[in-house]
Amino acid sequence: MSTSSTTAHAVAPALLESCRARLAKLRAAAAKSNAAAFLVSHPSDVAYLTGFLGGDSYLIVPTDASLRPLLISDFRYAEELEAHRPLCDLFMREKTMTQALKALLPERVKGLTAVQGDHLTYSEFDTLADAVGRANLVPTSSILLKLRAVKDAIEVENIRRAIDIQQKALLEVLPTIRPGRTELDVAAQLEAEMKRRGSVNPGFPSIVAAQANGSLPHYSPGPVEVKAHMPLLIDWGAQFNGYRSDMTRTFTLARWPEQVREIYPVVLEAYQKSAAALAPGKSGAEIDAVAREVITKAGFGDKFGHGLGHGIGLAIHEEPRLSHRGDASILEPGNVVTVEPGIYLPGVGGVRLEDDYLITPTGAERLNSLPMDIQWATLG
Repeated sequence: MSTSSTTAHAVAPALLESCRARLAKLRAAAAKSNAAAFLVSHPSDVAYLTGFLGGDSYLIVPTDASLRPLLISDFRYAEELEAHRPLCDLFMREKTMTQALKALLPERVKGLTAVQGDHLTYSEFDTLADAVGRANLVPTSSILLKLRAVKDAIEVENIRRAIDIQQKALLEVLPTIRPGRTELDVAAQLEAEMKRRGSVNPGFPSIVAAQANGSLPHYSPGPVEVKAHMPLLIDWGAQFNGYRSDMTRTFTLARWPEQVREIYPVVLEAYQKSAAALAPGKSGAEIDAVAREVITKAGFGDKFGHGLGHGIGLAIHEEPRLSHRGDASILEPGNVVTVEPGIYLPGVGGVRLEDDYLITPTGAERLNSLPMDIQWATLG
């Protein structure tokens, strides 16, 4: 009889260093609110600062760099979290999170605690205020959203890996798409192929929209069958180490319907011109306007109702935004954004084309490599 023991996988030294740099940026930002510590409650923000993807955990970050952060979790993650001790202290709560904070905040924080006012519900904030005193809490907004908008080298590499997974998965699926297969069947195969390549979960619920369903921008696949001479829109993404990717391509089996063939080159031109305009210092509204002008001049301005794109990272929608809705985002190096113009014709279908771009000091780098031309998108 043999015995063996298991230990948590060590956190890579490069990730630890990146997390320390992220914590330092948060300390500097939190200090501006005169807080002695920042209470991080959003799971994606805890992951950003620690590399821990388990969720259901809070992080207390003192603004004094000589004091260690405290990660509050529970038994389910105790073994996994041992690998994070080089970065922070650990506390495995046995009662509710509020009860744990009631005991820990007065002990660990000598002064005001900044909280994520853009994440905590009113009820959660009220409960916490009753536990530790409202006067001890400082609501903040968007601090971590702004920090997360600029990706470091490790984050960009994770997004590249997610893109590689999703592209290879689609190339595996495309030859199998034929009339009679359902949207759900195609989506299931696509997500299975991403899992086989290392994506624990899809980046978001895959959109596979056959026939006229492509006119619904956030359609959920169902039992509708793929048909010849009809459009097929696929919007899909993978995850790698928690980081997401996001792409869209529009296909047809054999001949393109006349109205869809008409709008495809318009969407492609809007994509190409707006992607070429990406650069640091430009606003999200400015880039959106480039694509919107192309589509409006072609007579389809009222058929493009959503923003041009958004940031991606640990969440599928992050800062900055490329939008016509009064968005004040200014692009800077390290942003990773989607560019995804579309035209949607009710009762006919839609065309959307989407890639992910890294904003660089001099412009932007396309992170995807799949073609977009209509010949490649014609299946069978």
